[in-house]
Amino acid sequence: MNRILLLFSALLLSIAFSCSSKRDTGSMNMENWKSDHYGCKSLRMQDVEELERLKHSFLGVDNQALIKTFGRPDRVELVDKSQTFFFYFLEPSGSCDGIEIEKEPLRVLFRLNALSKVSEVTITTQNP
Repeated sequence: MNRILLLFSALLLSIAFSCSSKRDTGSMNMENWKSDHYGCKSLRMQDVEELERLKHSFLGVDNQALIKTFGRPDRVELVDKSQTFFFYFLEPSGSCDGIEIEKEPLRVLFRLNALSKVSEVTITTQNP
């Protein structure tokens, strides 16, 4: 009986900790964020200051929580087996129709480690 209770408790704990949930984004307008794919509408730029303030709170978050919070990334780059980058463009990127890009657009990069946990958050115009 005790063994069954112990196994059941372990199962409940593993389920509770494996589920990813949306993260707090403060005053960011997530409806605008998710509708501004590749930054084509420049709606994400309205939330840059709040994102800068909150970016450290995303350290250690898993990839599924990022997707639930920010939507699918605009671009995913696999550097090697131990690093992945999620790109969310804040300014219009080269994927926007009818927009000519003169410089690299501002973007937020989430660097994920081999365990798919965020290890770095950077707001930059440079590629990793």
